[in-house]
Amino acid sequence: MAVSSSAQSAAVEPATRGKRELTRRRALLTLSSIIAAPEAAEAESKAMHLVLLGDSVFDNGAYVHGSPDVRAQVAAQLQGPSVVTLLARDGAVIADVHQQLSAVPSGATHVVISAGGNDALRASSLLDAPVSSVSGALSTLGGFASRFAHEYHALLDKATRAKLPVAVCSIYEPRYPMPYRGIASTALTLLNDVITRAAFARRLTLIDLRVIFDTDDDFANPIEPSSKGGAKIANAIAQFTDGSQSSAVITNATAHDAVSSECSESGTSPALRN
Repeated sequence: MAVSSSAQSAAVEPATRGKRELTRRRALLTLSSIIAAPEAAEAESKAMHLVLLGDSVFDNGAYVHGSPDVRAQVAAQLQGPSVVTLLARDGAVIADVHQQLSAVPSGATHVVISAGGNDALRASSLLDAPVSSVSGALSTLGGFASRFAHEYHALLDKATRAKLPVAVCSIYEPRYPMPYRGIASTALTLLNDVITRAAFARRLTLIDLRVIFDTDDDFANPIEPSSKGGAKIANAIAQFTDGSQSSAVITNATAHDAVSSECSESGTSPALRN
């Protein structure tokens, strides 16, 4: 039986309309993706990328027994889109942090360094070395401080080449039993003087952990930060990244108050909430 041309047209027309509609939808989707791509790229480019370099001050996951480590606590404190990369490694000395610097991602926006504590730990036998006078003891410690200064200045020279905002941490005073605790803290003043001078000479931010870590429960053991201590570190780092702390030195007066404020507002500790 013959089919009229009008019937054929009626049969073809819905199929043609369907193909046109599909083509139109594909075109709209393609256009949307083209428009969204620059916006996504712009948002990604504006995201903060913080890199943590150094030792177990940041890489403290093995010591907090399931509580948030410093990396997680910092990530929870940062405002807006952000990424936190942990390159710090437990046990690292200054020479190791040089290698960590070489691994900093190209998109990094901020760098925080904690280095020197393990160098001091490796040299702790100097505190038991026999000497015949106080001046002899100071000379021995001063010689190590000079070598430490050479390595630390070289580290910060390398860290500042990328022209990124950099903060450095002082070495906190370990919670050894007395009297060794006092002896170690006195010896560390020489190294912390090196860190302070090196930071200020380059106009870097100093996060003064000697002052921020003001109670024994800031420590998981005599030399590692607890989750509570990590919360204080995270608050100090957040102040560095958002510019809320105008001073070149971030101390207990700011970081500790931030922790206390969060506790009072939420009724919980930042360590538990993170």
